[in-house]
Amino acid sequence: MERAGSCRLEARAPYHPFRALMRSIVYQQLSGKAAGTIYGRVLDLFPEEECLEPEQVLALPDEAFRGAGMSRAKVAAVKDLAEKTLEGAVPSGQRLNGMPDDEIISRFTRVRGVGEWTVQMMLIFDLGRADVLPVKDLGVRKGFMLTYGLNDLPDHAELLEHGEIWRPYRSVASWYLWRAVELDG
Repeated sequence: MERAGSCRLEARAPYHPFRALMRSIVYQQLSGKAAGTIYGRVLDLFPEEECLEPEQVLALPDEAFRGAGMSRAKVAAVKDLAEKTLEGAVPSGQRLNGMPDDEIISRFTRVRGVGEWTVQMMLIFDLGRADVLPVKDLGVRKGFMLTYGLNDLPDHAELLEHGEIWRPYRSVASWYLWRAVELDG
């Protein structure tokens, strides 16, 4: 903690779940540069991207997204996200503030292409939730291994059990475990 300095986790405001999840879907499994280029092209498909709404996504033909560089699977995921948002499964940022983490994870993972890890990152970095421990995150696991001088990565159950001592600040612990990996490299 001394080497990493003060934890710099803050919630991003205002938070728009539909837009954030759409961006996450576009960025999945791509390098940052390639994802940024494709995401920029996708945003260019909408005249006022700051007002990007699910209805606009559903109205746009799949071929337009494909022309921007998105795979068929990602187009299907983005369209599913738009549908789930209109159905109410993806609530507004304001509604999320009063919802427990497990309910948010349950709702958002109903969207095609959105997994638990994606939602946990959103909880930590977008909503500023203090008690999230992404036990499947490789960086968190490696940071734990380095911090505690282990020879192997901890399994999920081991990390979850140990993480109870960090409650209710497991997001802060995760942040420091990520820094441990950075400082080791």
